[in-house]
Amino acid sequence: MRKALRWLLALAVLIGTLSTAGAATAAQPEATGSASAADTDIKDRLLAIPGMSLIQEKPYTGYRFFVLNYTQPIDHRHPSKGTFQQRITVLHKDTSRPTVFYTGGYNVSTTPSRREPTQIVDGNQVSMEYRFFNPSRPDPADWSKLDIWQAASDQHRIFKALKAIYGQKWLSTGGSKGGMTATYYERFYPRDMDGVVAYVAPNDVVNDEDSAYDRFFAKVGTKECRDKLNAVQREALVRREPLEKKYAAYAADNGYTFTTIGSLDKAYEAVVLDYVWGFWQYSLLSDCDSIPADAAHATDDAIWDSVDTISGFSAYADQGLETYTPYYYQAGTQLGAPTIHFPYIEKKLVRYGYQAPRNFVPRSIPMKFRPGAMRDVDGWVRHHARHMLFVYGQNDPWGAERFRLGAGARDSYVFAAPGLNHGANVAGLVADEKALATARILEWAGVASAAVQANPSAAKPLAKYDAKLDHRDADREPALRP
Repeated sequence: MRKALRWLLALAVLIGTLSTAGAATAAQPEATGSASAADTDIKDRLLAIPGMSLIQEKPYTGYRFFVLNYTQPIDHRHPSKGTFQQRITVLHKDTSRPTVFYTGGYNVSTTPSRREPTQIVDGNQVSMEYRFFNPSRPDPADWSKLDIWQAASDQHRIFKALKAIYGQKWLSTGGSKGGMTATYYERFYPRDMDGVVAYVAPNDVVNDEDSAYDRFFAKVGTKECRDKLNAVQREALVRREPLEKKYAAYAADNGYTFTTIGSLDKAYEAVVLDYVWGFWQYSLLSDCDSIPADAAHATDDAIWDSVDTISGFSAYADQGLETYTPYYYQAGTQLGAPTIHFPYIEKKLVRYGYQAPRNFVPRSIPMKFRPGAMRDVDGWVRHHARHMLFVYGQNDPWGAERFRLGAGARDSYVFAAPGLNHGANVAGLVADEKALATARILEWAGVASAAVQANPSAAKPLAKYDAKLDHRDADREPALRP
């Protein structure tokens, strides 16, 4: 493996080489807090774009940060049939720098933040709220217009609108559902971006075949840790009656209802069955020390607290599901959803098993699964990927079904960070892979220095790490949401 990586590092020098003079110039970072004269009117330039309006500008040293609305067609195939306001943000550094297009696949944060590729290339960042996540939802909402092509077309229109201002290279990125989104965007509009960095992106090609997840849970971490987690999960089902009484009181105190899923009992089991998955999605092997060691003799409160900390008892209440209705709709119409089994739990203790996304979406919203969508994307990535980097975490359940490259892929890579979870990133890769990934990102963005072109192992992020600005952990969503 290391021999192969050394060969790839050497090969990377030959791929897409920039001129030495141009690269050296492009890689020079600006002084923090400065802006060129051409950028002093950046707000006016953004607001001159038809359909763009300002919600708020927030200060951040070295940048300008804008929260904006952009008018989008509800249906990109029929633009005349109504519009909606889609929220985006722009973290502006300088129009002479490359731009990273980010989406998490859910709501967009209105707090200034910088994703790992943005730090690596020292660039601008455009972030998009995914359609149908409030407030970026048409009113009335025609849910048939929530699909991966429509969302990719949202990104395409935003890119075209901003490319005239940010004329340098563009990369797209996202984590989890955002990594999926970046991949789908590349599949439908492969000429827009100069590179793609997709983090921990699930790839459920055949929705009804999920044995990869069962194999993952049979060997992840250590047997000691798996046994502790399995025991707590089982004990929560053994104690269903007293813990559901506690759940009912908890729900009453917080005003939680269970109309969508159907009952408190269904919600309780769904939370409990998420427990082991949720641990590996967001925790590390070292966190096993926090799991009750002897579940059979632990108190009810200890079992409750452990499940609530990891899975969250609010997740399947109506109030917890509402925010994520667009995700569950997509999972039940195109993306697919995992199903796993629990061989260490007696069948009599499991009443519902992993419930389908249909159970988490109000019945007033029609749903029909389209199995061809993920097969199409998977085939395209295998045979046509170009300038694409997929980063996974070794201990992340979502990586059990991942994107893979075929003979037709060019200058594209799939790496896994050892011991990491759903927050895996380039920084967590082994040294050779980290250097290669960083070098390719710099090259795709047009800012690889002559030194990096000559020796990719010298590649490092161009911007210093900023603890307030830079994200290093997974965006925390409830378990079983990528």
